[in-house]
Amino acid sequence: MFTADGAVRPAYRGYNEWYAQQPADLLRRKGTEAEAFFRRTGITFNVYGSEDAEERLIPFDMVPRIITAHQWRRLSRGIEQRVRALNAFLHDLYHRQEIVRSGRLPARLLEKNPAFLPQMVGFTPPGGVYTHIVGIDLVRTGEDEFMVLEDNARTPSGVSYMLENRETMMAMFPELFTRVRVREVSDYPRRLARSLAACLPPAAKGHQPVVAVLTPGIYNSAYFEHAFLADQMGAELVEGSDLRIENGRIAMRTTQGYQPIDVLYRRVDDDYLDPLTFNPESQLGVSGIMDVYRAGGITIANAPGTGIADDKAIYSFMPEIVEFYTGEKPILQNVPTWRCSEPDALKYVLEHLSELVVKEVHGSGGYGMLIGPTSSKKEIAAFAAKLAARPHNYIAQPTLSLSTVPILSRAGLTPRHVDLRPFVLVSPAGIDITPGGLTRVALKKGSLVVNSSQGGGTKDSWVLDD
Repeated sequence: MFTADGAVRPAYRGYNEWYAQQPADLLRRKGTEAEAFFRRTGITFNVYGSEDAEERLIPFDMVPRIITAHQWRRLSRGIEQRVRALNAFLHDLYHRQEIVRSGRLPARLLEKNPAFLPQMVGFTPPGGVYTHIVGIDLVRTGEDEFMVLEDNARTPSGVSYMLENRETMMAMFPELFTRVRVREVSDYPRRLARSLAACLPPAAKGHQPVVAVLTPGIYNSAYFEHAFLADQMGAELVEGSDLRIENGRIAMRTTQGYQPIDVLYRRVDDDYLDPLTFNPESQLGVSGIMDVYRAGGITIANAPGTGIADDKAIYSFMPEIVEFYTGEKPILQNVPTWRCSEPDALKYVLEHLSELVVKEVHGSGGYGMLIGPTSSKKEIAAFAAKLAARPHNYIAQPTLSLSTVPILSRAGLTPRHVDLRPFVLVSPAGIDITPGGLTRVALKKGSLVVNSSQGGGTKDSWVLDD
């Protein structure tokens, strides 16, 4: 919000003028109201692994994170370039594997990788789209420098919090939005529905597209989001038990009998999607859905097998991947990454664990990682043993000097580290990037971990109009 010498940054000028005119306790009172609103609405998430697995409110901070229109234009170009490369990469991996043949990507990254699905080899999803919804996690490391922290191409979550954060801010501070012109995000569900409807399978013809959201059920940590998006899109929320195969289509149970589904926005992991193809113990998916999918009877969003693009070892090759498929240098850079499967890299990482962030290649949610500078000697030693035993399971990155934005603490405005997850919709009609996205904030002083499961919170993300 401020430069080192105390000047207000351009993005925050309008907000700062408004803030200076408000009573000292306004934001605190509004924060209490927002918490009560979130609780009434049921905006919660579950924490796996905690003793009582209770539902929690994600902490919401009332001070927005603001990005100028100029910064967003550059970010959008980089995000679009990366998403195009990801889709081309996935198509290539499941077909000719030209990037492997060229020597730009080691074949060992695919061999025995559980995220790579042999069942998708040789098959092209409807419209050639693999990643219908993508979340690109960004961190800001300089005045005009953003880097990609990771890609979320399988089932990116958090968009419901982006929408509810904006709705809450507009309800709490309607006059602020008349003074500061901010680009809209509330039309995301309509854009999502339109984008999914543009990805019809070959069997769907001559009728209004039918879209449904497949949820694992009420005990899933993101169930609120599944129900929220289905409601906002005007789509049916279904579980595996609501679905069956009829006449070569996947049909859902309704009050008027079974109705065929054209596009299934699934929030169920690959392994649980079809017990006949993947995990035979799964009760969450639909037996035979992969056969219907491959026969052109349904579109599954995101396509099975896209999780290979979330692999953090694959991530380390993204600069080469972007250049290979677009012929351009990446607009958005990766965070420098050591692949612990490589002996020289492993040696360096083991010698510098106290300085690095080490992550599991298939990890998510902030679990299974080491943040060296904030870890004890005992924790580092224990992690070193795990790393030495399974080096191929880890990558390491430097501890970045992440940007901070203000949060409202008891002492007033105080800086905390943040990241940003813009949400991207992909269809045969093009790529649609929602302005802003979900800002996650590390609420603990000095912390770099922004995940809600690890004590982080969220903010409204503003992209200013020109």
